[in-house]
Amino acid sequence: MQNPVRVIQGIYGKKPVENQVFELVKPVSHGRRGYFVTVDGSKLTGNPGRKIRILVESPDHVEYQCAIGNADAGDFTAAPAEPEVPAETDDEAIERIRKRFSILDQMTNAAASGVVRGLIVSGPPGVGKSYGVETIVDNYEAQHKLEGNAHARSEVVKGSMTPIGLYQTLYNNSDENSILVFDDCDTILFDEVCLNMLKAVLDSGKKRKLSWKSESQALRREGIPDSFEFKGSVIFITNLNFESVRSKKIAAHLGALMSRCHYIDLEMNSDRDRFLRIDQIVKDGMLDEYEFGEIGNDDVVGFMQENAAAMREISLRMVLKVADLRKMSPENWKELARGTCMRGQGTR
Repeated sequence: MQNPVRVIQGIYGKKPVENQVFELVKPVSHGRRGYFVTVDGSKLTGNPGRKIRILVESPDHVEYQCAIGNADAGDFTAAPAEPEVPAETDDEAIERIRKRFSILDQMTNAAASGVVRGLIVSGPPGVGKSYGVETIVDNYEAQHKLEGNAHARSEVVKGSMTPIGLYQTLYNNSDENSILVFDDCDTILFDEVCLNMLKAVLDSGKKRKLSWKSESQALRREGIPDSFEFKGSVIFITNLNFESVRSKKIAAHLGALMSRCHYIDLEMNSDRDRFLRIDQIVKDGMLDEYEFGEIGNDDVVGFMQENAAAMREISLRMVLKVADLRKMSPENWKELARGTCMRGQGTR
C-alpha cells in the first residue's frame, strides 16, 4: 500500500469495521452523519477500485500511517501528527447555537415587517426552528389586527402542494404586509414550475409579477386573475441543506433562490449540538407542564443521552414523546420508551 490507514473502529453499511487497514483516499472529514474517512474498499466490498466512506465516532479512531515493510502484516510507523485544533467547549457551543437562533429571530422579524422579502431557514428536524418563526409571525398578525390593518395576514403552509395550488396561495398572500411561511413543504422545492414561480415572487426588482397562462377552471372559479403583483414576504423552513443537493438541475434553482433570499443554516449537525439545544430549552421550561421537577427532567434527557445511538432521532419532539411516557407510566416508562422510541431493543 502506498498510503495505508488503519480504521480502529468504524461502521460501513451498518456493519462494524475494527482494526482494519485500507488504502487512504481522503482523510477524515465531517458530514451530515458525522465523521467519515474515504478509503479504497476493494477488499471489503469485493469490487476492485471501489471507494467507500467508513463512519467513525471520532477522528481518533483513524490512524494515519506510512508503510515500512509489509503493510498488510501491520508493520507501520505513525505519520507525523497534525497540529491539534482546540476543541469547542460546551459553553462555546451553547453560545454558537444561541447566536444562530438569535439571528433567526431577528431575520424573521425583518421578514414579517417587509424589510426582508425572502428567508430560508435550514436545520435538522425537531430543534425548534418552526416554533420560533411561527410565534413571531403570529404576534405580528395579532399586532396588525389590533391596529386595524385588514390587509395584513399570515399563512403557514405544511405538507405537499401542486404548482396551481402554490399560485393560488401566493395570490391570497400577495398584499403588502402579508407573510407566507412554508414549513417542511419541500415538494415545491423539487418542482421546476413551483421553483420558477418562487424565483419570480422573490426577485430583487421593484415589481414582482407572477403569471399563470395555462387554462384553469379552478382559478376562474376562485376569481383569481392570470397575473398579479406579489408584495408580501416568504419564509421557507426546511430540513434540506440547499448547499448539498445532488441534482444539478434542482441545485441550480435552489442556488437562484438562495441568491434572492437570506439563508440561515442553524449548523446543528451533531448529536452533541442537539443535546445542548435540548438542555437549553428544557431549562427554559419546556417540560414544566409535566411537573417532574429538575430531577425528573434530568431523567428524561439523561435517558436519551444514555441511549443516543439507538434513539430514532435526537430532537425536541423526542423529548416530549419520552416525557409523555414517563407521565403516563412512572414505573415502566423506560421499557415503553425502548419499545417505541428506539431502534431494536435499545441498549439499556
